Amino acid sequence: MLARIALLLTAIVAAPAFAQVTPGDLTGPPVATADLVPVAIDTSLGRIVVALDRLHAPITAGNFLHYVDTHRLDGESFYRALRVGDGGLIQGGVRSDTRKLFPPIAHESTAKTGLRNVAGSIVMARLQPGTAQGDFFILASDTPAYDAGAPDGDADGFAVFGRVVEGMDVVKKILAAPTSPTEGEGVMKGQMLDPRIKIIKAERVK
Repeated sequence: MLARIALLLTAIVAAPAFAQVTPGDLTGPPVATADLVPVAIDTSLGRIVVALDRLHAPITAGNFLHYVDTHRLDGESFYRALRVGDGGLIQGGVRSDTRKLFPPIAHESTAKTGLRNVAGSIVMARLQPGTAQGDFFILASDTPAYDAGAPDGDADGFAVFGRVVEGMDVVKKILAAPTSPTEGEGVMKGQMLDPRIKIIKAERVK
């Protein structure tokens, strides 16, 4: 319980072969009603491929694709690794130049989308709901406290918009990468990757 609460607090401060499924669940293959867009995130430690759920999280998935299609993630980095037990999260996004950021997007609650904060989910990082821009995180473990309305979590939750379909081994490599003992403020101290893991490019793939 304490670990889940710690994970929740640090996420708020941070401002991030499929089997059969039902709509809104990305743990299995696309169903007839799904609109999944695969995106490859090539990093200095390898490739991560995420399937963005444009059907259930159109605003959030569309926002991420805006950054991908305009190449604004290219040359950025994964800069944070939050370790909790055997899991946690890695966080990346646009940090080099605020002029690369698009306006904040509306918050798509998991209560509305039906998606869940489980291992492999790609999720928007934010301060308050409606402030998410170009930062995201990928979960390395199930984190139900991030779902909207969780009894031990944030009432609004964090917006899931897809999941990893290839490269969870790379996610775990980034999570295990060295961090600075002094970088970071408040609860994020000790979570900053040193060196950061470069995002070489992010692009749609077939």
